[in-house]
Amino acid sequence: MANQVIKCKAAVAWEAGKPLSIEEIEVAPPKAHEVRIKIIATAVCHTDAYNLSGADPEGCFPVILEHEGAGIVESVGEGVTKLKAGDTVIPLYIPQCGECKFCLNPKTNLCQKIRVTQGKGLMPDGTSRFTCKGKTILHYMGTSTFSEYTVVADISVAKIDPLAPLDKFCLLGCGISTGYGAAVNTAKVEPGSVCAIFGLGGVGLAVIMGCKVAGASQIIGVDINKDKFAGAKEFGATECVNPQDFSKPIQEVLIEMTDGGVDYSFECIGNVKVMRAALEACHKGWGVSVVVVVAASGEEIATRPFQLVTGRTWKGTAFGGWKSVESVPKLVSEYMSKKIKVDEFVTHSLSFDEINKAFELMHSGKSIRTVVKI
Repeated sequence: MANQVIKCKAAVAWEAGKPLSIEEIEVAPPKAHEVRIKIIATAVCHTDAYNLSGADPEGCFPVILEHEGAGIVESVGEGVTKLKAGDTVIPLYIPQCGECKFCLNPKTNLCQKIRVTQGKGLMPDGTSRFTCKGKTILHYMGTSTFSEYTVVADISVAKIDPLAPLDKFCLLGCGISTGYGAAVNTAKVEPGSVCAIFGLGGVGLAVIMGCKVAGASQIIGVDINKDKFAGAKEFGATECVNPQDFSKPIQEVLIEMTDGGVDYSFECIGNVKVMRAALEACHKGWGVSVVVVVAASGEEIATRPFQLVTGRTWKGTAFGGWKSVESVPKLVSEYMSKKIKVDEFVTHSLSFDEINKAFELMHSGKSIRTVVKI
């Protein structure tokens, strides 16, 4: 089917606040420096639910969502030299062109080569490769993995080990990589550190895993859902606390538990009040708090400047600080050598027709990650 339009199934978000609709769509062949991928499996992430709700200021409809997917290259466009048909790949919502000043700076992974068009739901040339019922369908985060076939920029693809199980490794497209990298790249947790993780969903568990790999001696999970505590301990938490069990603010509780505060804290919920608590739970003089999950549009963070003047640092992370194209294959290798967990994040597996159920499981807190087999 190279150089031809492919007809396939996709889950289309026609408008905000409505369930996804499984439709037959047309996927155009890749243009120059583009890759068409047959998606094998994809997960469901809170970011997609945020966009679907209509709260995302960049949200545009109709659109094909999702950015945690994995598949096989079907065909490549002109000028693509590093990928070929048959390669096993993970699409990336943060590209790595290797040429812009962001890619050339070791301090960041935020490649800006195609940021403007990606934010508009378009390919780098300003057009879409998707149509349905005669209407143009937009791309999402440069990936759109809720489709049997998708087209992405060649700088937004990581080639991985063909032996990697794609129904697990699709999670490296966002959640696991983000949380794990927040600990080992952004915070740079050291051996013997004391850490607190606020929010014990998939991203929070990945942070816990990163803290454990980095050698933290005390890893405290914080969540109001006690049903998540057992899982957090399996990933490496040494203890867990529920803020609702205390009459005082959770930051005061953690300061008392840790003789002055934690060395590193991570906010994995997207709640600005919790972001403040996470910062204020840090130790005076050197504590670092990392915002891992974005808050709703228009929200602002606040604390007393004294918290920063006395030596605490507030940081943020995107995709865990990984330079995507070069780093994702290394994460696959770490899994293959059993350094990191991946399988354990998958709690449910559904068919493509059950995709709306995956969102229900996520909203109910019953799943860590649900994988949809395309």
